[in-house]
Amino acid sequence: MNPSPAIVYSVMRTNVRTEPLIGPVTLRMRSSRLAAITEARFDQQLSKILEHATEVFCDKGYEGASMRDIARATGMSLAGMYHYFGTKERLLYLIQKLSFTAILEHLRERLARSNDCEQRIRAFISNHLEYFLKHQHAVKVLSHEDEVLTAEYGQEIAELKREYYRICRNLLDQYRRENKLQFDSRTAVLSLFGMMNWIYTWYNPRLDGDAGRLAREMGNIFFGGIARRVSQGARQRRNARPTRVPVTRTPAGINDAMSIA
Repeated sequence: MNPSPAIVYSVMRTNVRTEPLIGPVTLRMRSSRLAAITEARFDQQLSKILEHATEVFCDKGYEGASMRDIARATGMSLAGMYHYFGTKERLLYLIQKLSFTAILEHLRERLARSNDCEQRIRAFISNHLEYFLKHQHAVKVLSHEDEVLTAEYGQEIAELKREYYRICRNLLDQYRRENKLQFDSRTAVLSLFGMMNWIYTWYNPRLDGDAGRLAREMGNIFFGGIARRVSQGARQRRNARPTRVPVTRTPAGINDAMSIA
């Protein structure tokens, strides 16, 4: 029988005899507190293991990394690594699940603070960039090992990605309706992700500032594009006019300059 939610009797052992003690602490409260402590310690240890695994995947790539490499980086025995995780695919799955779950949880919290559609989209951009700049190794692994996971692992991560995409698209659909704009939401969403997802390849804090500044700049550029109103007549004249594509020669060294920007 489950214990009553009311105060239960606990036993206090003294050096004379054992006698019942009526106290305000219930077994349920003690169990929940112990469970919380155990869970916190487990989460902390798991986070450290996944952090080291992320660094290994980032440095060597998924195919080039081995369980032995990860065990060496984490300080765990190879046998222990196989016992608790089984395969390196499960480690990659946990890295991706932890990342996308954290992004989604923080996003929901931020979206709940405002009813203004533009501010909610800007919160989406800010949340995305803050996580990406804080976890650049994880982001590189997410981007480069996007198609590695198979079966149930791949399906679960794909659903998290779809949920993230749906949130962004719903925000843009609402913004378009409220402002009576004409743009394709799918194109806008994927363009926004294209702008945000590869910042780890060019971000320089000295030149680009922190996540807040970068989010404002990207937000301004993005809204400047989708909110631009073009009259129907001007659109028709522009579409009817043949377009000449100028042939230009790429200046020497431009690719090198982009790689170190």
